[in-house]
Amino acid sequence: MPETRLSEQQLNYFNTFGYLYFPGLMADCIDRIIEEFEAVWAAHGGGHHGKGHEGRARSCIVPFPDQSEYLSSLLDDPRIHDIVASILGDDFNYTSGDGNFYVGDTRWHSDGYSGDRIPSIKIAFYLDPLTQDTGAVRVIPGSHHCGDAYADGLQEALPDSQAAWGVAPNQVPCQVVETQPGDIVVFWHNTKHAAFGGSQRRRMYTMNFYEHVPDERLEDFQNALANEGRFWIDRIHGEAMLRTAGPERMVHLQQVIDNDFKMAEVHQRHRRENAEPSRG
Repeated sequence: MPETRLSEQQLNYFNTFGYLYFPGLMADCIDRIIEEFEAVWAAHGGGHHGKGHEGRARSCIVPFPDQSEYLSSLLDDPRIHDIVASILGDDFNYTSGDGNFYVGDTRWHSDGYSGDRIPSIKIAFYLDPLTQDTGAVRVIPGSHHCGDAYADGLQEALPDSQAAWGVAPNQVPCQVVETQPGDIVVFWHNTKHAAFGGSQRRRMYTMNFYEHVPDERLEDFQNALANEGRFWIDRIHGEAMLRTAGPERMVHLQQVIDNDFKMAEVHQRHRRENAEPSRG
């Protein structure tokens, strides 16, 4: 596998500001990516619970890339593999991903904000042209540094920026990352991000990754994996991802497979507590 490792400067940028943008990285295969994205949605009835995406609320499928042999194979692509390996190490864990039709604005948030979080990142594939006014992702550089007064202040104030600073959410100072299909954006799960002005059918899917977890933190890892049971799934990886995995890919799947056993309990609890899933 040829290497496309990140440079020292790229790693310094990522660790300082919390994100990286790769314009056109997957442009040569974006048509196939979009085709597979649409095929997975079609196989699930096109949206929430087989009713189709109605454009009123976000529709989400988890796991998503794992349900397509082709999208699963992107885990083996050096362009994806080597970005993740550069940040998290050669024995990183792949922890699945979600496929989405987003609607309108997406509020400021982190995908979990914790100073003792096991290091983890997201790669986001945006499948429509997105600008500042049409739903491009926005990030707040440096917002991932838990324990820092600046980052912790953002965590406290962003839920009501108008009250805290007299600023509407879409006016919060940030970096807008405008994208074209074939671009990817990578960020720490702690990084604050949002989008404003998007359409009723904004397509995006993700791949999520953790560091390989030392034995003393396996319980934390199990609990993090179990939290995915809120998406009404009882295991992390999808069938196509597992069926087509060779030895090199299994390096990034095995620790997850060995530690996602708590998900079944969470999955069953959600079934008992809810008449139907909140996302699907």
